[in-house]
Amino acid sequence: MLQEGYRMLTDELARLKIERPQIVDAIEEARAHGDLSENAEYHAAKERQGQIEASISDIEDRLSRAQVIDPRDLSGDRIVFGATVTMLDEDDKPVKYQIVGQTEANAKDGKISYNSPLGRALIGKKVDDDVEVTVPSGERFYVVSKIEFI
Repeated sequence: MLQEGYRMLTDELARLKIERPQIVDAIEEARAHGDLSENAEYHAAKERQGQIEASISDIEDRLSRAQVIDPRDLSGDRIVFGATVTMLDEDDKPVKYQIVGQTEANAKDGKISYNSPLGRALIGKKVDDDVEVTVPSGERFYVVSKIEFI
């Protein structure tokens, strides 16, 4: 993942760890209301606690296995993880995307996952290569015009 994705995950982990004791307090408060079998507040708080614990475990696991990549340290003539790619679409309009991990992916910001259909189609391509990708709206065709490591 890129440094930005790593930072996003560590921020989310910190937020969840702050929320964790608040949920414990909510459970204790709901317990004080009496009969737990009919106590919706208690069940909601317990469910949220389970969600938080699962999220914390997942994020800690992902962070422990993460390999942080700085695209500026990369080079070459092929598209790889971290590369910023400019392509021309069927109307010769430039389209620019950076290949990132799933955590950082946001097409509106020009960041697509290496696992997305377009990301998979781009990996390994060079400048002037044709790219054909099947997306939910149909077939899309591009020509790679520039590869940057920024």
